[in-house]
Amino acid sequence: MVQLQLANITLVLGAKRIFENLNWEIQRGQKIGLIGANGAGKSSLFKMIEGEHSPEMGGTITRARLITTGYLSQSPELDSSLTALDAALAGNPRVAEVHAELERVENSLGNPEVYGDERKLQRALEVQHKLIEEYNSFGGDSYPARVRDLLLGLGLAQSELTKPLSVLSGGQKKLVGLARLLLVRPDILLLDEPDNHLDLPGKIFLEKLIREYEGTVVLVSHDRYLLDASVTHIAELEDGKLTLFEGDYSSYITDKEMRLARQEELYQIQQRGLARMEMALKRYKVWVEFSDKFASRIHAMEARIARVDKIDKPNLDRKRMDLRLSGWRGSNKVLELAGISKSFGSKKIFSNINETIWHGERVGLIGANGAGKSVLLRMILGNETPDTGEIKIGPSISIGHYAQEHETLDFNQTVVDAVRYAGEMSESRATAFLLHYLFTYKQVSQKISELSGGERSRLQLALVVLSGANFLLLDEPTNNLDIASAEVLEQALEDFVGTVLVISHDRYFLDRTVERLLVIENGQLMEYQGGYSDYLEKKDK
Repeated sequence: MVQLQLANITLVLGAKRIFENLNWEIQRGQKIGLIGANGAGKSSLFKMIEGEHSPEMGGTITRARLITTGYLSQSPELDSSLTALDAALAGNPRVAEVHAELERVENSLGNPEVYGDERKLQRALEVQHKLIEEYNSFGGDSYPARVRDLLLGLGLAQSELTKPLSVLSGGQKKLVGLARLLLVRPDILLLDEPDNHLDLPGKIFLEKLIREYEGTVVLVSHDRYLLDASVTHIAELEDGKLTLFEGDYSSYITDKEMRLARQEELYQIQQRGLARMEMALKRYKVWVEFSDKFASRIHAMEARIARVDKIDKPNLDRKRMDLRLSGWRGSNKVLELAGISKSFGSKKIFSNINETIWHGERVGLIGANGAGKSVLLRMILGNETPDTGEIKIGPSISIGHYAQEHETLDFNQTVVDAVRYAGEMSESRATAFLLHYLFTYKQVSQKISELSGGERSRLQLALVVLSGANFLLLDEPTNNLDIASAEVLEQALEDFVGTVLVISHDRYFLDRTVERLLVIENGQLMEYQGGYSDYLEKKDK
């Protein structure tokens, strides 16, 4: 059954054409991953479905009767005075309505006008039965416990449930927004990067929720592992057009490569055919000067060329970020943690941990949110002091740091000035350098505060390159990158001469880049050889 149909959708925002005659049918029960480069229009498409944008004349959006949608934006708007738990509980107002109606009906059963009238009593009992059924479908009296479990499963800590939203991070607020949506249970869930800021247990929990959700789910995500684990279709938004592929992300990659190869083959065949027809047409136009009989052939050939349904030339070489990490050899022993312990008040983070990272290693650091990953990075950088133990950095080691929240950037600087000062170069050279990171001439003169998350990520990577460091500390480097840019980063890290320690919840990225994992568990560092999939396999045994 088609639940939602978009037909001939064109959207123009300002001077930019976002979509062009886009068509899409969303079927009941599909789990769709909506992918595309940053700026391709994924969020705009969701906003159009929700009525925040209107299509140009001629485009239509049709919903099946009684179909409801629920939209989770990248930054959900919530009442910041409510606690996380109360905001989630208020997400489905129908629960409170049903509970109030049930109380009213139950009170009416003690009214002589009702219990003394058989027909009125029968009607009241029927209404009570329906309300009880609906109330139980929400979880009944266990509804608050269900909401609490949902928030904890998504990754909020027990202590955060009773905190007002005003003191929670943007990522934590997003978890509350996601929980509210899941409790309302709309027919179609529209989720815009719901996995951002989730730790690994939270992502696994989200995958299960998507797979088992009774309705339809469309999610924007750059997490290729999540897309492989949870979706039945991939919808790719590229050049203002949408193409639907059946299967998970890995199937889509194979399918797309085959489609592009076939399209290129058909395009070349058609071009050769058109060239022959154009050549014949030229000959007829020359010969018609000597014989009028060629006039009819000219008209016939022009009509034949006009009737050809032109095949678009496939773009086999799309522009990508040109990221090249140079690095250099440096010390053999890059980092040594010797008996490190760290506590904050009564909360113990690390207890007597020991670890050595050697030249050329690619090491992943994972653990639940709050386990101490960022604390360890701050200690390595010298921004936090261990309670006991010593952190030793090799004598010829230069550290390059990528910060998850972009706090290493000066938001009041312009993009070009940030690069000029970091690379000690002229404005023209800095501008040319930034073009390699997909910035436009207009963007280089903007303040960093005006950039999107993805643009800030690319700028931060550019500054890491300019640092010339041979030991990279990367904290969630793929969080705001689109898939193409994440792949460029993976290749750059593979070619990098130096050493890498990376915090990441991107399991696909970890599988592609690291050779061993350090997992923070109960204040200790547990070591596992291989990438994330290897770790998961060993952990489940």
